[in-house]
Amino acid sequence: MSSPAYTSTTRPLDALAASIVVVLCLSWGFNQVATKLAINDIPPLTQAAIRSAIAAVLISAWCRLRGIALLRRDGTLWFGLAAGLLFAAEFILIFQGLLYTTASRATLFIYLAPFFVVLGARIVLPADRFGAAQWLGLALSFIGMLIAFGIPTPAMDPRQIIGDVMMVGAALFWAATTLIIKASPLTRISAEKVMLYQLVVSAPVMAATALVIGEHITHMPSALAFGSLAYQTVWVVSVTFVVWFALIARYSASRLSAFTFLTPLFGVAAGHLVLSEPLTSAFAAAVALVAAGLVLVNRAR
Repeated sequence: MSSPAYTSTTRPLDALAASIVVVLCLSWGFNQVATKLAINDIPPLTQAAIRSAIAAVLISAWCRLRGIALLRRDGTLWFGLAAGLLFAAEFILIFQGLLYTTASRATLFIYLAPFFVVLGARIVLPADRFGAAQWLGLALSFIGMLIAFGIPTPAMDPRQIIGDVMMVGAALFWAATTLIIKASPLTRISAEKVMLYQLVVSAPVMAATALVIGEHITHMPSALAFGSLAYQTVWVVSVTFVVWFALIARYSASRLSAFTFLTPLFGVAAGHLVLSEPLTSAFAAAVALVAAGLVLVNRAR
């Protein structure tokens, strides 16, 4: 007897989808470098607020051009607002947490998100449960990250623990955003509208938070800072995030989330290429482990 066709809840990624996700993760890896390049001229939460606001305008213009309905009643309003608040909270915790903990510790804690997605899927997406091979693949990918970034040493400064907890919270919010989109009517509307919910809600929330914590631009940003912000706004937020949410509607959220382990590795490679940051000898082993883990995660059960 042939096996039933996979639904969008459990469908493994085909070759095209996997290739697209690799390009997305590569783009997000370079986004980390772009944020660093602009951060001395434009503070981080201010960057996030500006890119959300401009991206909302760009995506709205695209929807108008393509005739994509945005104001039609479709039962998604409250889910969209919730996704927007989670999206804003995630980035606020990330940028504030980096004030207290190191970048390497932050990376490891925030990439607990795929585990949270898989655990949450057992409750809200029971058809998307992982088997033993998928859990092994997830563990291999995380071990690869540990090799690339190093096992965190015990926090010596109490403030570092605060930063670590913020990153775990960001990972939870990231996972919650993915799950609420996959398990709600948001999965039945256009990816552009899903993205706009998050941008329209997050832009004022992040702008207000930036004002409260005292962020401000002290001088005219350089051309490099403007270019970095443009990359984040036009490509990363307006294009890759929309494509990501379109993939969430079509494929297993758990399997997709596992692919995000590639992002910090691409970030390390981008830092080496653009900022001349050193690569460790263990980096190749880390890449191999993450790749092997993703093969296991995406196997059809």
